[in-house]
Amino acid sequence: MAKDDKAALKAAKKQERAAKRQQRKQTWSQMWQAFNIQRKQDKALIPIMLGAFLGMGLLFFLIGLLFGGEWFMLILGLGIGALLAMFLFTRRLERDMYKRVEDQPGAAGWALEQQLRNTVGIVWSVKTGVAATRQQDLIHRVIGNAGVIFVCEGNKNRLRPTLNQLKKRVDKIAGGVPVYEIFVGNGEDEVPVSKLRNKVMKLPRNYNKNETYENIRRIEAMDSMPGTTPGMPKGPVPHQAQNMAGMNRRMRRAQQRKKNK
Repeated sequence: MAKDDKAALKAAKKQERAAKRQQRKQTWSQMWQAFNIQRKQDKALIPIMLGAFLGMGLLFFLIGLLFGGEWFMLILGLGIGALLAMFLFTRRLERDMYKRVEDQPGAAGWALEQQLRNTVGIVWSVKTGVAATRQQDLIHRVIGNAGVIFVCEGNKNRLRPTLNQLKKRVDKIAGGVPVYEIFVGNGEDEVPVSKLRNKVMKLPRNYNKNETYENIRRIEAMDSMPGTTPGMPKGPVPHQAQNMAGMNRRMRRAQQRKKNK
C-alpha cells in the first residue's frame, strides 16, 4: 500500500511539473504573438527596446570601469536592460490596447477586471455592470482598501440618479465606508480608460486587508437582496452589462484582423 501511495504521489508530481511546463510554453507563445502584432503596428517598439537593453549595458559597463569590474557590471546591466525592455514593451502594448477599446461600451469594466489584482496588503473586489441604462451607460463597483468606488461610463446626467441610489444603499448597509465616484472618458473631470488604474490606486488606503474583506462581505450581501439593481432597464439588459468577458474576445479578433492585414 505504501509503495502504491508513493508511486501515485510521484506520478502526481510528474503531472504537475508537465502542466507547469505547458503553461510556461503557452505564456511565452502568447507573449511572442503579442510582440509580433505590436511591432508591426508600433514601428518605434524595437528601437526603444534595443536602446533600453544596450543603453543599460553600456551604462553599467562604464560604472564598472571605475573599480575594475566592467565585465561583471556589463552582464548585470544587460540583465536589467532586458527587464526594462520588457517593461517598456508591456506598457506600450497596454497603451495601444486601451486606445483600441476606450470608445466601446464596457471598456472600463473590462479594464478594471484586467488591472486590479490582489497583492500584499491590497484587496480588490470588482463587479462590472451593477447598473445600466438602455443607452448602454454603465456603472461598475470596486471595493478595495479605499472603500467603495463606483466607476461610471456614459452620460453623467442619465447615470446620476442611479448612482445616488447605489451610494445610499451602500451607506445603509455599510455606513461610514467612504464612497468614491469616477467617470470614465476624455472630457472635463473624466478619466481615460488608460489612466483608470492609476486613478484608483491613488485613492487613500482607509482600511487594512482584513477590514477590506469585511467590507466586501457586508456590501456584497446586498447583491442578493431584492430590488438592489436600481437603474437596470426593464426588458433585456444591455449585452455589455451581462458579459464583460466579451471584451476579451473583441480584443483578440481586433488583433487578429490587424495581423492579417
